[in-house]
Amino acid sequence: MDEGGSRIRRRVSVCKRNRPSLASICAPTTRTELEPGEEEEDEEDVMAGSRRRKTVGLQAVEQNDSEEDMFGDYDSFAENSLLAQVDDLEQKFMQLPEHETHAADFATEDLCSENIKNKLSITTVSNCTEYKTDLHTKNQSEHEDVPLEPSDDLLYAVPSSQVLFFENLQNSSNDLGDRSIEEKDRNSFSYKTMNEELLGHIEEPQQSDEFSSKVRTSSDMNRRKSVKDHLKSAMTVNAKAQTPVFSKSKQLKEKLLSKEINVAKKAIESPSDDRGPFYSLPSKVRDLYVQLKGIEKLYEWQHTCLTLNSVQERKNLIYSLPTSGGKTLVAEILMLQELLCRRKDVLMILPYVAIVQEKLHMIGEGSRGAILEMTLAKILYTSKTTQIIGMSATLNNVEDLQEFLRAEYYTSQFRPVELKEYLKINDTIYEVDSKAESGMTFSRLLDYKYSDVLRKMDPDHLVALVTEVIPNYSCLVFCPSKKNCENVAEMLCKFLSKEYLKHRETEKCEVIKNLRNISSGNLCPVLKHTIPFGVAYHHSGLTSDERKLLEEAYSTGVLCLFTCTSTLAAGVNLPARRVILRAPYVAKEFLKRNQYKQMIGRAGRAGIDTVGESILILQEKDKQQVLELISRPLENCYSHLVEEFTKGIQSLFLSLIGLKIATNLDEIYHFMNGTFFGVQQKILLKDKSLWEVTVESLRYLTEKGLLGKDTVHKSEEKLQCNFHITKLGRASFKGTIDLAYCDILYRDLKKGLEGLVLESLLHLIYLTTPYDLVSQCDPDWMIYFRQFSQLSPAEQNVATLLGVSESFIGKKASGQAIRKKVDKDVVNRLYLSFVLYTLLKDTNIWSVSEKFNLPRGYIQNLLTGAASFSSCVLHFCEELEEFWVYRALLVELTKKLTYCVKAELIPLMEVTGVLEGRAKQLYNAGYKSLVHLANANPEVLIRTIDHLSRRQAKQIVSSAKMLLHEKAEALQEEVEELLRVPSDFPGTVGASLEKA
Repeated sequence: MDEGGSRIRRRVSVCKRNRPSLASICAPTTRTELEPGEEEEDEEDVMAGSRRRKTVGLQAVEQNDSEEDMFGDYDSFAENSLLAQVDDLEQKFMQLPEHETHAADFATEDLCSENIKNKLSITTVSNCTEYKTDLHTKNQSEHEDVPLEPSDDLLYAVPSSQVLFFENLQNSSNDLGDRSIEEKDRNSFSYKTMNEELLGHIEEPQQSDEFSSKVRTSSDMNRRKSVKDHLKSAMTVNAKAQTPVFSKSKQLKEKLLSKEINVAKKAIESPSDDRGPFYSLPSKVRDLYVQLKGIEKLYEWQHTCLTLNSVQERKNLIYSLPTSGGKTLVAEILMLQELLCRRKDVLMILPYVAIVQEKLHMIGEGSRGAILEMTLAKILYTSKTTQIIGMSATLNNVEDLQEFLRAEYYTSQFRPVELKEYLKINDTIYEVDSKAESGMTFSRLLDYKYSDVLRKMDPDHLVALVTEVIPNYSCLVFCPSKKNCENVAEMLCKFLSKEYLKHRETEKCEVIKNLRNISSGNLCPVLKHTIPFGVAYHHSGLTSDERKLLEEAYSTGVLCLFTCTSTLAAGVNLPARRVILRAPYVAKEFLKRNQYKQMIGRAGRAGIDTVGESILILQEKDKQQVLELISRPLENCYSHLVEEFTKGIQSLFLSLIGLKIATNLDEIYHFMNGTFFGVQQKILLKDKSLWEVTVESLRYLTEKGLLGKDTVHKSEEKLQCNFHITKLGRASFKGTIDLAYCDILYRDLKKGLEGLVLESLLHLIYLTTPYDLVSQCDPDWMIYFRQFSQLSPAEQNVATLLGVSESFIGKKASGQAIRKKVDKDVVNRLYLSFVLYTLLKDTNIWSVSEKFNLPRGYIQNLLTGAASFSSCVLHFCEELEEFWVYRALLVELTKKLTYCVKAELIPLMEVTGVLEGRAKQLYNAGYKSLVHLANANPEVLIRTIDHLSRRQAKQIVSSAKMLLHEKAEALQEEVEELLRVPSDFPGTVGASLEKA
């Protein structure tokens, strides 16, 4: 092999090793001083313009804007220069006989013979171009450069403009029209083919000498641009184009993450003990837990649970530990395994909207438990591959749950922070001790100087108990009622030292300011008084925005004490150093063991406190009952399918038939045997069998007109009935309407069609006011009469149609006896409709709360329930043709109830992170639509909108873009659906058109 070929190979190796872009290879460079021991380049290399980069002593590349001088010495065609050999190579190749007859076979076996020692292949897959270099040389000692590694990435070496150039070049050649295949192949120059033939022929210079005697024909010259011209054109584009900067470290991390996911995926599927870098997950997950949550190492029980054979084999699992034991982390890791490694979906079911971010099970509680049981039963019946994970802090009859879920069970008594339980009777505090005969042992006497006034105001010594902890540590005081929470918070602040006002004073002022901002300038007078002391109340009377702000302030230590109801114990992650139970009651009911364990489980914060304390305050009269409470086992968990009859077993049967999971008596009975209720049927059913309950429920649904029967002849001895869902049943099923109200809803909607009042929204609002909230309503008749008298004639006409008159309300307000029979539920429902109607007009929860003397949290819950029920009624009406008029009307009403803002703000409220106050700011700044926000510049938003952080601005813009993209995709799908040939198109013409 001659020196020219050797030099070219050396250039390729040096450039590849130092990873410059092709543009930088082709640009002029400045000669650098040689380091000691470095060999001088021979004169021929210098004349040929081979300005290769050195590994040391590099200088900056000089810019040259002149296109003629852009390539410097590389533009010369001296013997052995790169472009000269390329040009010579093309001339030789164009005269090959094979090329004239087989233009499509651009790289033939003759050109890629086994004598080729070096080859450089460049392949483009989708938008990613990779270099694959395989160097094998006989005389390695002749080269001073390190050989190339086979898996180097083009992203680090080639600018994107180079890739785009060849893509555009190939695309343009494909659009040449009706040329012959030969002409297309000659003009569509492939980057891959160019390099293969270029370097392939460089390896055989002797063959080049043989080809040099042949001359290309003029027709070939006209048909095909030379490789030289393509290279020069590409170099011109590259030199002028601005090359995007690729983050090498970022791409290395992404490459490593992808590799680890593949490794973890293989590990999950293999029986090996090697489960991947972090419990079958990439190490990136472990790093994120350290970075975001400060979790550097898992507890021993967590490690044991995650490495159980049952978990690795994807069997169903129930695990139970005390509160604060770290159960959620295990669930998160298992979900991430499904999402990242197995590429499967995950569904997490939670009982309360308020704790959607906090995770708890509630299978044994009322209608929520019945819905959860139905969902799990359907999964178990229809899918054998879905894995179910159940977690709980309080479980007793776990064997029943195991049988129902066909699950393994893991439990541990581990708690990261020790919990000490105390009882307080008068001035004495006792420690709960299961070893003691009485169940408790003396601990200490309260030592706190009480004045007569303080003793009268605080007979339970709450001030003494909380001041032992706050402000340096946090404290929760559980109270029996919402009103008691507010009273206790105010009482405590009356007797706290003024020194408490100085603790994190600036941050507490910021909390008050933020509360005003989210409430349109309003602030609860109780919170205004208590927050400066670091105290606040927490119950359902707060709005969701208020709760969120207060919880954040408590979590960060700005607030040190919450007076709260038992709902906070049901999963909201707000632990404390000390938990005080104001009384052993929830409302008027005595505490259950499970409730007690949930409350005291809030005590002790892992990583912050070394110990947690709970103190239950009790009177002497409750002593024996409390001792039984702390010593008895946890209550059993039971199915609620039968107790919640319309929301339970009947709804289940309707959905089974509607979804065609089970359609006859035998199938439905078989399904019922697999439910949690089926497991506990001997305990729960005393007078009837499961078969009788199943038959009665199906008969009830049939008589109510929700199901129909189809008799199928199965054998000579037995007839089998198949059930089908009726239109009313499908409407109830699709609208998820409680079956107790489906016939009432149908009757109300039907009656509404006879005289629907559309001069205002009141009539529609009445039809979408939730039925299940009516029984909780206790109208203030004076307020009722005042609001009624302010109605317009058209609005009063709605009340008249419902049978409610102004005189009826007036007599109620004055306390007079009423002889006229009026449906109480209608009257109460109309009162709630007035609340909602006023709220939609004012769009201010605080003003409506004042007008109707109702807690703002209650009004917000009413609004949320009405928006949800309005959506349900809409789906109900969509299934029944006679209610066509409601469809368009309810779409707009649902939006109004969902956002409860003026109509012009609704499009902005769809964007994540935009509430009413922010929507007003954006609208006033000129951002009046989704398109405006999608095209907004976050930096401009920050300067335009007050109190908007960069993170929030970016979130708003990205959310708007996503919503806009989704709407565009929906429209595109609609267009495609309109243009698609129907599948039932008659004849063969439709089939052939569809294929085309």
